[in-house]
Amino acid sequence: MFIIYIVVGLVVGALAGYLFRQSVVSKKIGTAESKAEKILEDAKNREKELLLEAKTRSLEIIDQAKKQESDFRNQIVRFEERIDRREKELDQKSGTLDRQKADLEAKGEQIKQIQEEIKEMKTRQLANLEKIAGMTREQASQVLLDNAEKSVKEEMVGLYKKLMNETHENAERDGRNIVAQAIERVASEVTAEVTTTTVQIPSEEMKGRIIGKEGRNIRAFEQMMGVEILIDDSPDTVVISGFNSIRRHIAKLTLEKLLADGRIHPARIEEAYEKSKAEINEQIKQAGEQAVYELGITSFPPKLVHLIGRLLFRTSYGQNILRHSVEMAKIGALMAEELGADVQITKQGALLHDIGKALDQDLEGTHVEIGKKIAEKFNLDKRVVEAISSHHADTDVTGKTQAAVSVEAIIVDACDNISGARPGARKDSLENYIKRLTDLENIANSFEGVEKTYAIMGGREIRVFVKPEKLDDLACQKLAREIANRLENELKFPGEIKVHVIRETRVIEYAR
Repeated sequence: MFIIYIVVGLVVGALAGYLFRQSVVSKKIGTAESKAEKILEDAKNREKELLLEAKTRSLEIIDQAKKQESDFRNQIVRFEERIDRREKELDQKSGTLDRQKADLEAKGEQIKQIQEEIKEMKTRQLANLEKIAGMTREQASQVLLDNAEKSVKEEMVGLYKKLMNETHENAERDGRNIVAQAIERVASEVTAEVTTTTVQIPSEEMKGRIIGKEGRNIRAFEQMMGVEILIDDSPDTVVISGFNSIRRHIAKLTLEKLLADGRIHPARIEEAYEKSKAEINEQIKQAGEQAVYELGITSFPPKLVHLIGRLLFRTSYGQNILRHSVEMAKIGALMAEELGADVQITKQGALLHDIGKALDQDLEGTHVEIGKKIAEKFNLDKRVVEAISSHHADTDVTGKTQAAVSVEAIIVDACDNISGARPGARKDSLENYIKRLTDLENIANSFEGVEKTYAIMGGREIRVFVKPEKLDDLACQKLAREIANRLENELKFPGEIKVHVIRETRVIEYAR
């Protein structure tokens, strides 16, 4: 009986659990359906909103398109109206031109008729004149021409003499006035630079540091800078010697940095050298830009301006080349204004006349040849190239330098002489000058077969005359090379020295 109760209880419990589970599931299904209906309803509402927005946007786009179409149509109508007006105007002008052409043709016919009538009248008049004068037309023309030529010649001779006298009287006076006015209006300083630079040192102890252990510092310095350091008994000074002024200035600036720092060794020397070289390059750039800005020249490329700046560290007989060139450009501009020449070309030619000296210590050839190549490379005006090529035509004995033709080149040549000849412009002691020429002549005279030797052009060229019976042409070529080698080994000089060996044979006979 108890078991029956248990079974009945289990059945009742299972039935109750099943009913409870069914009620829970039905509740969840109802909740899910309600959520699904709500989501569906929200989607439908969102769909309606999107459709409404799309319709609104499409209407706006259609309105804009219609407006643009209307504007486009209006423009087309205006263009058509303008074209119609232009066609009417062209038709009117064409009709006018046709009428004018017809009038010109009619007038041309009238002119031809008049010309024919004039020819006939002229022929009749000439015939009448020939009958009256008893001469033909050719004879009469010749008589008239002879008389006119004689009269004109007499007048021209008199006028020529008068003009020549006036020109000789006024040319020198006017030339002096123009040059004097140009010089008076340009103020320049007096310069005197040499091939050595003195550097002050704080104490004598620094000389030992500069030399370094077993001389390694001074050797590294000289090899890197390309100069010589002269350390002697002079108190608290050392001397930097070298013909290349840019290297000398870099060396001076490097040594000053080393002295200020106190540490002197090869690695430190190289570091200071790089900094000094960068500073000098910037100084060169600024000097070139300042020169062209001061003269109002704006057409030069940057590389050419940098070459101009290199002239700041170049001297000739103590005269700074950049200041000399700027001074020449100012004088030349004033002279060009007075003479009616091209002022810009004159200034450019004067500023660049010695541009070859910016590179003549690094390249072979005279500064005139190098300067001409530089000007041609930068496609400068032919008159500028001529000014560079001709500014030594009066002193170059090689015959390669062309004479000035243009007015601007002549002005540049004159300005070069004016700037170099003014008091205080250049400095070279008489003793040094004579010694340099004497050394050149003594070296050449020491060779066998040499008869006479002349050092010319300030020691930039030497002419050697040999005895023709002792040396033949091949021996002369060998002699020129040997003299050049001796000069390179025994003398120190900037630029180059040209050696001319001249062998001349003269044979004289008399016929009686």
